[in-house]
Amino acid sequence: MTETVPLQSLRDRPFELLSELERRARAVSAQPGQEGAAEREWVGVALRMAGDLYLVAREETREVLGVPAGMTRVPGAKPWIKGLANVRGQLLPIIDLRQFLGSGATPIGRNTRVVAVNHRDIPAGLLVDEVLGFRRFAEGEFSGEAPPTMARCERYLAGAFRRAGEQWPVLSLRALLESAAFAEAAA
Repeated sequence: MTETVPLQSLRDRPFELLSELERRARAVSAQPGQEGAAEREWVGVALRMAGDLYLVAREETREVLGVPAGMTRVPGAKPWIKGLANVRGQLLPIIDLRQFLGSGATPIGRNTRVVAVNHRDIPAGLLVDEVLGFRRFAEGEFSGEAPPTMARCERYLAGAFRRAGEQWPVLSLRALLESAAFAEAAA
């Protein structure tokens, strides 16, 4: 058994203090019964689009941004490509997700956000009505059947989570970006 060092005694030795904190954290996380609960949890980013609520997998989302002020229009592109934005020195194509799905243009308001997709080969920022933050679900709340949606995106849904009478369709950003329709960006 390891000796417990009082943290107060390490206040003047920051590296040793951090090492002790890490050791204690690992000891707590290694206790039996804790690991199984974490494995059965699914975390996603909740968003609103065309009046419906959706979830996207946390792993498929790189970050959430405000709508960039300066976007450069891409000549010869379909109308759902709003333009290119410079985000910290990287060009990011901004896609109006509602318009891509055929549900009309997303109205720009104070809650409108861009979800930067975490995809290795296809950079994209998806314009959505609102991002509501993280939502956590138990894997047992998942159903492979997705409900009909206002935005007509059923072909990109990977099921839904159900809780307390609410349905949260899971939008697969990977399926959306790798679809043939998304690749046909030229007008």
